[in-house]
Amino acid sequence: MMQQINDFLLWLDKYLGSSPWFVWLLLGTGLFFTFYLKFPQIRYFKHAIRIVSGKYDKKTDKGDTSHFQALSTALSGTVGTGNIAGVALAIHLGGPAALFWMLLTAFIGMTTKFVEVTLSHKYRDFLPDGSVAGGPMYYMKKRLNIRLKNGKVIKTGYWLGVIFALATFLSSFGSGNMPQINSIANAMWSTFHVPNLWTGAILAVLLALVIIGGIKRIAQVTDKLVPGMALIYFIGALGVLITNYKNLPSAFYSIFHDVFTGTAAVGGFLGASIAFAFNRGVNRGLFSNEAGQGSAPIAHAAARAHEPVSEGMVALLEPFIDTIIICFLTGLVILSSGVWTQKFENKFQIADMYVLSRKFDEHNKHDVKLISDALNRKGTLPLYTGKLQVKDGRIVNDLTIIEARSFAEDVRVLKHGKPFTGTILVKDGKPQVPEDIEFMGKSLLHSAPLSAEAFKRGIFGDWGQYIISIGLLLFAFSTAIAWSYYGDRSVTFLIGPKWVMPYRILYVLAFFIASFTDTTIIWNVAAITIVLMAIPNLLGLLILHREVKQTIKDYWKIFRKEFPNEKIEIKGEY
Repeated sequence: MMQQINDFLLWLDKYLGSSPWFVWLLLGTGLFFTFYLKFPQIRYFKHAIRIVSGKYDKKTDKGDTSHFQALSTALSGTVGTGNIAGVALAIHLGGPAALFWMLLTAFIGMTTKFVEVTLSHKYRDFLPDGSVAGGPMYYMKKRLNIRLKNGKVIKTGYWLGVIFALATFLSSFGSGNMPQINSIANAMWSTFHVPNLWTGAILAVLLALVIIGGIKRIAQVTDKLVPGMALIYFIGALGVLITNYKNLPSAFYSIFHDVFTGTAAVGGFLGASIAFAFNRGVNRGLFSNEAGQGSAPIAHAAARAHEPVSEGMVALLEPFIDTIIICFLTGLVILSSGVWTQKFENKFQIADMYVLSRKFDEHNKHDVKLISDALNRKGTLPLYTGKLQVKDGRIVNDLTIIEARSFAEDVRVLKHGKPFTGTILVKDGKPQVPEDIEFMGKSLLHSAPLSAEAFKRGIFGDWGQYIISIGLLLFAFSTAIAWSYYGDRSVTFLIGPKWVMPYRILYVLAFFIASFTDTTIIWNVAAITIVLMAIPNLLGLLILHREVKQTIKDYWKIFRKEFPNEKIEIKGEY
């Protein structure tokens, strides 16, 4: 059943996030605004830092949080598994070049984030209880309706807002909730051997205690969590880079060289085409910093500010911190340590596993190219259908198993932890096995386990994996906290604030269940829900591009009047 669900998700993702049209919509929107607004991510960068510091705050500003708290909440929603597990997954799939595309996506995304937050803050609502509700669904509802010549209004904006809010509701589970606890639980098991169920139960209780208090409680927690978790992570990463400093030049070289050549097969890595690296890098970049997805504007809408552009400027710092700094640091750690091409003993996940119809030789260039092309969607894998004969935990059939895009070695089949003897049915390359049968062996790693191995190659030795576990716990848990707020604002928009509490209960329950659910399926759910949010948001931004430019012009006119003695190091009219 789980495999059928995963196959459906992969089929759906093929036409959504993995399709070239979505990548170009995402990058195209960011590129358009980057040139249209004359590179605001560069021109407004210093000014944005001053705003975050509170230099231009007023006592009359309305909202639930400060600029820094809004930034921390939004960062806590983006700095999560994408920075640890997502970078490792991108490199695993696309090689070093995928990291380049992540960075480029972030640079362009700084502008996209600036625009979407500006519009969302401008059209936020104040609820009867005094709290704030905002996000792309509100600017869509208020500004994207079609007015006919006879005065009749077609509520296109409202329905776009409904689509976005529904997608946000789904994404709160598929992006902000399920992948986070799943990565935490897996890391806690691999590092400390804490059962996934225990991790899920304990953190679900803590999550409930935080999110019941709403955005003010969330902001109070995240503005302390974000700086602390970043410091811990930086110390661990620098420990690896210092140890492997001789490998840094080659790591830098591979990031930029492979952009134009693709990554050749090396070690256990079977190679990646230019197109595959581009697609996976952009997708993981979006998952990491969420620029264009429309999630962060929901948090920023709650910020205390008397006008919207200043909060938009605060938001452009997010992709810089999240991806250009933290993700790049993670990528360098993985590449300089060399673990991305090495095989490690691990438990195979059926969703990552393929049984091939015959024996292939990893040292045969023709065989490697055949399998590599298939994995990069330039061909089809020769999948096996039939029965596996297993004796004392070893497969008798003369065939090959691919696990995590690598030739699996020393494969063993266990039942309740002991060698299995019997027959296993295989259909289209996938073993049809109950949960008590598992495959073990050596293969490449991806996601959080790969990052954990990389952090063990530094001055802290095996203790480095604990930094990943602790960092992942803090990063991912704070992301789940922030996304609960995004989800409850979407529920408020769709059916009213009285349904927020039932949503929070459902959110906590899903958080617990996801702690012991297949990782690959959860990542695929996340990839799809991200796209469903991004599409209506990106279209809305493009439609309102002229309003964005005018709003920025108005901001600078007001700013110069309010702060006539303030030196502004920005060239041009806006």
